[in-house]
Amino acid sequence: MSRTPSPAQREVPGTFGPRWGKPVGWVLSRTLWSVTRHGLDHVPSTGPVLLASNHLGFLDGPLLMGMSPRGTHFLVKKEMFTGALGVVLRGCGQIPVDRSGDRGALVTAVVVLRRGGAVGVFPEGTRGRGDVRAMQSGVTWLALQTGTPVVPVALLGTRRAGGSPSELPRPRQPVHVVFGEPLELRARAGVPRRDALKQATEDLRGAMTAHVHAAVELTGMPLPDDTDRPDDTDRPDDTGRPDDTDRPDDTGRPDDTARPAGPRRP
Repeated sequence: MSRTPSPAQREVPGTFGPRWGKPVGWVLSRTLWSVTRHGLDHVPSTGPVLLASNHLGFLDGPLLMGMSPRGTHFLVKKEMFTGALGVVLRGCGQIPVDRSGDRGALVTAVVVLRRGGAVGVFPEGTRGRGDVRAMQSGVTWLALQTGTPVVPVALLGTRRAGGSPSELPRPRQPVHVVFGEPLELRARAGVPRRDALKQATEDLRGAMTAHVHAAVELTGMPLPDDTDRPDDTDRPDDTGRPDDTDRPDDTGRPDDTARPAGPRRP
């Protein structure tokens, strides 16, 4: 079995990239669509934070990068890092993820979080209805390993009802970005690490689903129809297969399983 690359062996993005990438995303979002942000005060202004968002359409990544109150390093599938787009993504400090399984991307994200940065994740792993019916465990693993709070984000209006997950919304289409209260994840005491990760992931999934539905009520913007099919070509913007948690902790952190159950508000 191959070893996970250490942070020293990985290309860790610098802090400058999100600083210039964020204004570019902000200008595009503000000029092409009618974007309203809610709950900006829920995002900590300093210190590590994870932004975990639902995933509706192609616009989600650039939109959240521009509308986040902080410069954020997003986990992006490595297939996007080609040609001119790849140059832009690397310049913006984004983190490539191998869809077949990439624990190394998690380790890179841990380095960013431990230096007090912000990391963005789309834990559903594919564009779909955006109600977080299922999610991958990468963001949970990051939260448990680093003790970082998770801010749930609901994106609404980035895909019209019946539209393809790969298309952009119409010009000046109303779009909402709703930041929720930060959550602290805690693994259940006395539970094997693998099971604790799965349980914490389900706790977070339930909290994110509730946040999305609350955002729909707040904005009056519905989710796409149930009949919309997920775009299976957009596999995960999340991370790769952290479920092998009985392996040694690559990040050097103590086992979190002795903490009380979560999630809970900090």
